[in-house]
Amino acid sequence: MSPGPDDDRASVGNGSPTTATTNSIVKITLDEGSFLRRRPEVEHEREVALFDLLEQNHFELIDDDDDAVPGPYHVVLSLREDRLVFALSTPAGVPIQDIALPTRPFRSVIKDYFLVCESYFDAIKTLTPAQIESIDMGRRSLHNEGAQKLEDRLSEHVNLDSATARRLFTLLCVLHMRG
Repeated sequence: MSPGPDDDRASVGNGSPTTATTNSIVKITLDEGSFLRRRPEVEHEREVALFDLLEQNHFELIDDDDDAVPGPYHVVLSLREDRLVFALSTPAGVPIQDIALPTRPFRSVIKDYFLVCESYFDAIKTLTPAQIESIDMGRRSLHNEGAQKLEDRLSEHVNLDSATARRLFTLLCVLHMRG
């Protein structure tokens, strides 16, 4: 989705909470000042990653006493000083907490993931199914590694399931795509 004329953020999600979305992100807004607009193909990948995350996720904020802070949550995602910042609020817009996550620990796994993805797309043109499957297993392994690292880094602030961590890692990768 594109920002309005007076808004520098793109937003996804309907924000209508249900009992199934109590501990989940129901809306994500990207700070467009942090994340540059890219080619239409990259923008499409970004929208798909956002949609997949919102479609199904488990995201439960933990306070300083290790107690759950009930959702649902709206998130404004931005990049500040090489940190991915999750600004969490209620659906009514009441700020809850900001979580800043350094991006440096993810650089090598994202770089490796992109290299394997490129190899995979090249392989499907010429290699045998067994060779393609081998490359795909490596791709999935790197994706799992990145998701686990993300889950570990967020664990003191948020409870997430592994599927949500995978979707967040996909979004992190898409936000790092060039072009």
